Amino acid sequence: MPNLKLETNVKVDDPKAFASELSKFAAETLSKPERVVSVSYTYNETLTFAGSFEPACTLTLISLNQLNTENNELFSKAFFHFFQEKLGVSGDRAYITFSDPGWSFIGYKGVTFNTIWGSK
Repeated sequence: MPNLKLETNVKVDDPKAFASELSKFAAETLSKPERVVSVSYTYNETLTFAGSFEPACTLTLISLNQLNTENNELFSKAFFHFFQEKLGVSGDRAYITFSDPGWSFIGYKGVTFNTIWGSK
């Protein structure tokens, strides 16, 4: 159920195509089927980083049962490479926030994942 929210001051030509590309990349990187991945891209011309409007971004990555020190290092490397390649955002102009809220704190189909999958 990975959910990715990317906010950037880099405007892309085709936001839907970019979001689709990020979705595929996230599915591969996180080893999840794309059918459970949710992605949003938000262009924000007022996003500053280190006091400037040079290309920058923030990514919030929410996922259950896979975020840990080792995996986050791997994910960070992969996503920072993606930011550089696709948006021209250098590694010192972005943050990634990793969050695993727990099974009881994600709702789906009117219940929580805890109800669907049992206590985790």
